Amino acid sequence: MIRALIGAIGLIFMATQALATDPLEVGIGYLRHAGVKETLSLVEQPAQNNGVAGALLAIEDNNTTGKFLNQHFTLTEVRLKQGDDVAAAANKLADHDGFIILDLPTDETLKVADTLRDRGTVLLDAGSIDDRLREQDCRANVVHVAPTRTMLADALGQYLVWKQWKRWLLVVGSHDNDKLYADALRRTASRFGAKIVQERTFQDTGGARRTDSGVTLIQRQMPVFTQQAPAYDVLVAADESEVFASYLPYRTWDPRPVAGSAGLVATSWDASHDQWGATQIQNRFVKLNSRHMTALDMQAWTATRIVGEAVSRTNSGDPKTVFAFIKGKDFSVAAFKGQRLTLRDWNLQLRQPILLSDGRMVVSVSPQEGFLHQFSELDTLGIDRPETKCRLQ
Repeated sequence: MIRALIGAIGLIFMATQALATDPLEVGIGYLRHAGVKETLSLVEQPAQNNGVAGALLAIEDNNTTGKFLNQHFTLTEVRLKQGDDVAAAANKLADHDGFIILDLPTDETLKVADTLRDRGTVLLDAGSIDDRLREQDCRANVVHVAPTRTMLADALGQYLVWKQWKRWLLVVGSHDNDKLYADALRRTASRFGAKIVQERTFQDTGGARRTDSGVTLIQRQMPVFTQQAPAYDVLVAADESEVFASYLPYRTWDPRPVAGSAGLVATSWDASHDQWGATQIQNRFVKLNSRHMTALDMQAWTATRIVGEAVSRTNSGDPKTVFAFIKGKDFSVAAFKGQRLTLRDWNLQLRQPILLSDGRMVVSVSPQEGFLHQFSELDTLGIDRPETKCRLQ
């Protein structure tokens, strides 16, 4: 009680002192490409402000606290057009912002990290799920807020194994990202005792996805594609390119559930999530944006709040000071997931629970009960310290 009172008096003193001076200005950049990728479903088309809307909501939250500590946060968004030099854009942002949120492909994320390595800019990866950014190609100036493919695959796999759905029919798309997700799912199956009874590849032959005869063709094609499979409990699809997976539920030859890239999907956030106070942020987001909050919105919100939390705790806007605190043992951030999130010190990946959603409701949250770890159950999701190839430098 006495310690809490002393802490409260200390905060009041800090606030009083802060109000006597000019506000501490903290600039956060947001670097991404213009335009959005279309999805198969017309009701899930991403908005033009996907991601940045979450960051702007977090700026409001940062400034709510900042009023008491005389701190002021701003967000500068840069949208890259085709042919723009990502390194030049990052350098320009770094001229006035000490923190930059990245929603970029893997190779461009690495290019920005290497370009700004000696400038002291703190980068927060909100968009890329590639494991190699946290492993063989890890960089010491990048905090990873987005979960990895292995984290998503492990979250899904734990639930399937918990349900005793251990026999998987794995269907893989023909694009590179599909194959990377399939690799993560194979690792998960081996790790948690599931068995992939057969693998099939769905070739993307192009063509129009939405035609007058589309439903009829799909209804005939998917049962034929999935027939004569060995006995399996669940069809697991690896289709990050969104070519076929959404057409699988209710159309397989055998009456089996679908998971992975359709059906039951692992995600960092879902619009139906309502536990641990999530309804509050969901409603605020809808009120401001007239749409639901996506996983990318939440990842950008969390990245912005990481900066806000660290600045308020250190009472400093210096990127070096703030970054040291973020990497330290005293850092954590609340993100409506039932526990405070912390950073893995070996690769700067944010630990976080993963939601499993069917598109309308959150079915479960991983890690699942019974999957134990000597340090944190969250480290049962993704690549753990003994497995890592990361050497931060």
